[in-house]
Amino acid sequence: MTENTDATGSGGGSGTTVAERPMVRIEDLHRSYGSGAAAVHALRGVSFEVPRGELVALKGRSGSGKTTLLNLVGGLDSPDSGRITVDGTDLSALGEKGLLELRRDRIGFIFQSFGLIPILTAAENVGVPMRLRKADPREREDRVSLLLSLVGLADHAAQRPGELSGGQQQRVAIARALANRPALLIADEPTGQLDAETGLAVMELMRAVVHSEGVTAIVATHDAQLLGLADRVLELSDGHIIEHA
Repeated sequence: MTENTDATGSGGGSGTTVAERPMVRIEDLHRSYGSGAAAVHALRGVSFEVPRGELVALKGRSGSGKTTLLNLVGGLDSPDSGRITVDGTDLSALGEKGLLELRRDRIGFIFQSFGLIPILTAAENVGVPMRLRKADPREREDRVSLLLSLVGLADHAAQRPGELSGGQQQRVAIARALANRPALLIADEPTGQLDAETGLAVMELMRAVVHSEGVTAIVATHDAQLLGLADRVLELSDGHIIEHA
């Protein structure tokens, strides 16, 4: 993790410390799809910051650009214009290798579809990111055990996804997202396939994890009950951000 840049990531010597620097800074972000009269303007000059250790909920109607925004912040897509800084790193300055390392080491992703590997056990699924990083096997086993306990699945380590409920599968996915100790969690409708009660439990778990692990999180959701658990709510409307108290 690079910690010698200033708040803008430019190394300009402003003296801003890592603790003071926002985890995410978005500046005048634009993203369109298509061209001409048929162009869809998903984002129109979006700007906001996310402080460290905050759980931010992103709301908006279907097609409002929530997934587009999350993909840009996570380095899965590139904006037409604007600037994205994650943990002091300007994403536009990274090549594909740098973006891959960023996604592997500093960002954890949680998706609506869980994305677990069916033939692997819960423990093996959680350990996949650490295997990709070639972590020491003992370190990996200890971390997997800790994370499964953290999400309340210590007794389900040997079960495969098909043997777990939807809520349990999403808990495994949360544990997997935390495997490499990311600084930022990005979750796209993580409770979309769950019933209301299970979804609330998963969102409460994510809030607890953010605080216990010292992680920053951006969670896209349309569920009003879940929005109430966030530290802050940002709404996407007509390609712009509206902040709610």
